[in-house]
Amino acid sequence: MFTINDILYEDNHLIIVNKRAGDLVQSDPDGTEAIEDQIKAMIKIRDHKPGAVFLGVVHRIDRPVSGAVVFAKTSKALARLNEMIREHKIKKTYWAVTENRPNDEEGTLHHWIVRNPKTNRSHAHQRPKGDGKEAILDYQVLGASTNYTLVEVDLKTGRHHQIRAQLSAIGCSIKGDLKYGAKRSNKDGSISLHSRRVEFAHPVGGKTISVTAPVPNDSLWKFFEEAQ
Repeated sequence: MFTINDILYEDNHLIIVNKRAGDLVQSDPDGTEAIEDQIKAMIKIRDHKPGAVFLGVVHRIDRPVSGAVVFAKTSKALARLNEMIREHKIKKTYWAVTENRPNDEEGTLHHWIVRNPKTNRSHAHQRPKGDGKEAILDYQVLGASTNYTLVEVDLKTGRHHQIRAQLSAIGCSIKGDLKYGAKRSNKDGSISLHSRRVEFAHPVGGKTISVTAPVPNDSLWKFFEEAQ
C-alpha cells in the first residue's frame, strides 16, 4: 500500500514514488487497486481537488519488483516524457541480487527477447528470432555476500521482463525469481530486483532530475546498500 512516505520527488508536473514489491503500478483487468489509483486519491484529498485528478503512467515495473516509478501530473509532462522514453532519454538503473556471479565483473548483454503471452515469460536469444525485439543492458558487479551477488544494471532498452530474462540467460537468475530459474522463492513473494535510480531532464523546466530509491527493508538489501 502506497503512503506519502513513499514519495521520492514531486513538483507541479511530476511525482516519483518508491514502489513496494507486490504493488501494481497500474490497475489490471481484475480491478485490483494500483499505486496509480492510490496516488490520485491522495492528491485529491491533500490538494482539495474538486474534479478528476490527472495522473499519467510514464513507465511500469513488474509487480514483484520494487523501486522508483515516474508518474506525470500534467498532460504536457506526460507527452514529453513518453517521447523521452521512445528516444531512450530517461536513464534507468536497477540493482539485482543474483544467485550466481557473472563471469565478467562488467559488460554488455545483447539479446533478442521473444515473449510468450500464454506463460507471461520472455526468452532471451543470442540471435534474431521471429518477432524478437533487440534487448541491450550494461551491467557491473558491485559486491557480494556469502551466497549472493549485487549487480547494477543500466537498462538501454525496455523489453518485457528484460533484466530477468537476460540475467537468467547468463546463468545469473535473480534471487526469488522462480519464473526465471531461481532455486527458491522470497518469503514475501518479491524478486530481488529494485529500480534504484532514474535520471532525466525535467520535461518542462529542463533541469536534471536524479532520484535514488532506498532499498526494501530487508537485511540482505540493507547489507548491500550500506556496503556501497
